[in-house]
Amino acid sequence: MKEKQHVLIEKRNSEVFLRPRFTIDLEDNHEEILKQFSNEFKSDDCKFLGSIVDGHVFIRVSKKDEHFWSPQLHLEIIKKTSKTSLLKGLFGPKPQVWTLFMFVHFVIGISFLGFAVMLFSNLSLKESILLPLLMMIFLPLFWILLYFLGKVGRATGKDQMKSLHDFMIEVINH
Repeated sequence: MKEKQHVLIEKRNSEVFLRPRFTIDLEDNHEEILKQFSNEFKSDDCKFLGSIVDGHVFIRVSKKDEHFWSPQLHLEIIKKTSKTSLLKGLFGPKPQVWTLFMFVHFVIGISFLGFAVMLFSNLSLKESILLPLLMMIFLPLFWILLYFLGKVGRATGKDQMKSLHDFMIEVINH
């Protein structure tokens, strides 16, 4: 297979985000790029699992290398012109982990609002405000802890993120 010698310029978002994003302008037709990924996923020596749905490419770590914090790479290949395309990439945890993470955030947010109402009611009724006040302090601290737990998880999967990224670049350049 011939190697292309393209200069890929990758634009990344801030490091603050738990789900890093990037974009790359490509000098290839979007259908050709999708075909390259499809061929790579079908090959016997492909070390990653992948699927392609309507211009979206999902790349995952193999089952034997997978752990709780293993990332996946979601690529969207968008047609710009008949000869160029735009690749948008998003790293994130497995959908099950992300759903659990968002559910816990939702429960914390709703609980915070509930305890805020309880605090206001207890103040108005001149009853004890100890429990709602403690929870209004504890819940934001727990929320911050979850953020740092997500950062630890991302750091745990960093080597796999790099492998997924390197695999993507290799497929694009073939």
